[in-house]
Amino acid sequence: MSTNIVWHNTQITSQQRADQKQQKPVVLWFTGLSGSGKSTVANAVESLLFAKGAHSYLLDGDNVRFGLNKDLGFSDEDRVENIRRISEVAKLFVDSGLIVLTAFISPFIADRAQAKSLIGDANFLEVFIDTPIEVCESRDPKGLYKKARAGEIKNFTGIGSAYEAPVAPDIHIQTDTLSIEACATAVVDALTTKGYVKS
Repeated sequence: MSTNIVWHNTQITSQQRADQKQQKPVVLWFTGLSGSGKSTVANAVESLLFAKGAHSYLLDGDNVRFGLNKDLGFSDEDRVENIRRISEVAKLFVDSGLIVLTAFISPFIADRAQAKSLIGDANFLEVFIDTPIEVCESRDPKGLYKKARAGEIKNFTGIGSAYEAPVAPDIHIQTDTLSIEACATAVVDALTTKGYVKS
């Protein structure tokens, strides 16, 4: 990192931005296997938040890899860097007063802990989209499990690379037993209970 840089403080504070939006900014960090329903649930949550008048933004794993992280692959090292970058971006969004939804596999406990440390405990909720790998593989919406089983994709989480499930997530959602609507409602209810959005 260059030593010839200085952090620039802005006139408008993070609290003022949050007050303007009448909400408490937070990162909803959705984690789970490929095919677990992270993006689908996150999209449904954002729709509910939008309907409530909340200000949010969804950062999806695939979408981020089209631009910001297009230079990264799927090795363990690149996965770590992928999460580091998105954590920094999410932190800036929180500073703007937004509710940020991030839908990334983010397979390693240490990386999610680092994201939480960077963003801050008060502004970070880990949302575990807990779906058995057998169910994820039966869904296989992108055909990735089939390719991984055929050896066409290396380091695929759950098959060629480990997924470390959260030990004590802030919000625990099981998509194999609940509808998408019920999953999204459970997340928004938790946000309301925790005081991030108004009822």
